[in-house]
Parts: sequence; structure tokens; C-alpha cells
Amino acid sequence: MERVRDLAELPKAHLHLHFTGSMRPGTVLELADKYGVRLPDALTEALTSGEPPSLRATDERGWFRFQRLYDAARSCLREPEDIQRLVREAAEEDVRDGSGWLEIQVDPTSYAPRLGGLIPALEIILDAVDTTSRETGLGMRVLVAANRMKHPLDARTLARLAVRYADRGVVGFGLSNDERRGLARDFDRAFHIAREGGLLSAPHGGELTGPASVRDCLDDLHATRIGHGVRAAEDPRLLRRLAERGVTCEVCPASNVALGVYEKPQDVPLRTLFEAGVPMALGADDPLLFGSRLAAQYELARHVHGFTDAELAELARQSVRGSAAPEKVRQRLLAGVDDWLARPAA
Repeated sequence: MERVRDLAELPKAHLHLHFTGSMRPGTVLELADKYGVRLPDALTEALTSGEPPSLRATDERGWFRFQRLYDAARSCLREPEDIQRLVREAAEEDVRDGSGWLEIQVDPTSYAPRLGGLIPALEIILDAVDTTSRETGLGMRVLVAANRMKHPLDARTLARLAVRYADRGVVGFGLSNDERRGLARDFDRAFHIAREGGLLSAPHGGELTGPASVRDCLDDLHATRIGHGVRAAEDPRLLRRLAERGVTCEVCPASNVALGVYEKPQDVPLRTLFEAGVPMALGADDPLLFGSRLAAQYELARHVHGFTDAELAELARQSVRGSAAPEKVRQRLLAGVDDWLARPAA
């Protein structure tokens, strides 16, 4: 048997983790019981069995089902202490998987009705992140994401809010939800506001739709990172463009298979992107629903795609370089990657 190094000990950055989707299954069940929330049967069964729900979001009905399960889990977050618990547990899971830097993605409008409004919701989230970062030693920041299913004016409001809290832990601005709905260019003003305020641009693209979605993120939103971006593998010219511009794709292999973007783990084009020189940051996306966290994405790259330890170390470096981590943190993590690779395989 080939001797390999422990991937949970490989220092890395986690750049694609959604807020509600980061929750532990047991936490959702406890909070649902606490608040008397009746979860959909499919979600309860998945949370109690340890098996992720059967999802396929490549059509409108499938995406609606995925969103319904996600919204049900989110409805269990009702008090500031629930937010604190979520952030703390997400950090603990990341530390266990070797993460030294986490950028957690959230749309605060989703939590505002129960937390006293938009500004209080974001402040509660940022306070939880700050406290957890100090207590766990994990570098943590927030990426505020607008919802593609809502009006672009809502995105502008969020962009202004994100900029306002740039000195409190917000490092980027994103655009999530079903990319088949709403044109990227409709949100160009919001992303302009965010960029002018010093935030990185990290919209979702190239997941449920093809290479054109990635091009739109580059051309219309001036993306510095792409959430997912895997469908760029279908266009060699686009791959070259991403590589030449150093745009990091936040690739989430388990999520891609769970949602039906690819039929099998071996179909996810990790090799294609890697060999084209496109920077990647592997991410867990929504482990609550997809069943695997950060280190498992690196395990998939190793066991399914044949990445060597040297290549896995390079993936970790790419995640760090694509992050908004301060230079001191980057250097510490990159040195840790070198140390990991220098160890003898077990």
C-alpha cells in the first residue's frame, strides 16, 4: 500500500462554505426540537441516518427541492446564540480538517427577520466570527453574498453594507443561488460598489450552466474568484484566460456530484483545471446537505483523480494564495504546507 501523508494535517484555506450549510446535522435537529420546527421528512431522515439527501438540481424542480431543504435548516437559526454556535462548530470542523483560514459566505437578509434587521444580523454574525477566531486560532472572515433570485437593487444595498463593515471582517462580495436565473450584468453595479470599497469579487458561476456563465462573471462582474467555475473546463480558451489572470475557482467536488452537475466523482474536471494552470481552492460548499467537509475534498482528489501529495500540497497553496488572508497568515500557512510535504509519508 502506498504511503501517504494525512490530509487533515495539510494546512489549507477554505474559501467556499455557506453559512447554514456549514451546520452539523445534530445541531439542526436540536434547534428544530428547541423551536418546534417541523423539518421536511427527507431532511430529517438524512440528518438522522448520516446519509445525505438525494438531490439533483439540474432542473427547476430539483433546485426548488434543494432550496426547500436549505431554507428549512435555516429556519432553525433564531437567536444570537444559535449564530454563535453555528460559527463555533464550523470553525471546529475546519480546524479538524487542517484549515488555517476560513471565509464563510452569508446573505444576512436571510437571517434579518429573526435577528432584529439587516444591520443587527450582520453584526451578530461578525461578532460571532471575531469571538470564534480568537478562541480557536482559526483565521476567519465573512463574504457577503447577494441572492441572484432577488432584485439587483437588493444586491446594491448588500454591497453598501458589506463595504461599511470591511473593517469589521467582511472581505468579499458574492452572488449565489440558481445561476440560471438573473443575468450577471444585472448585478454589475452592486459589484462595482463592492470593488470600489476594497472587497474581492467572488460570484458563483459555471456550475449549473456552462462556460458562458464564467465569462459573464469575468466580463460583467470583474471576478477575482469564481464560486465553482468547473464548467470552464468545456472551453479551452476560457481555461487559458482564467489561468493567465490568476482567477481562483472555488471547486466543490462532492457538491458537484450531489447536485447532478456531474454523474460520478471521476467526472469532476479537477485534472483539466489543474493541468491548465487554473488556480483552485477546494471547498465543501454545504456539508450539511452534501455529507462531506473540507479534508474529504482533498481525499477525493487523491483517491479518485490520482493527485500526488506534491500536487495536493500545490492545491493547498493555491487556496491560500486565492484567499483574503493577511500576508503574515499566508506566509505561515504556505510554510506549513512545505513542512507537511517535507515529512515522510506514514
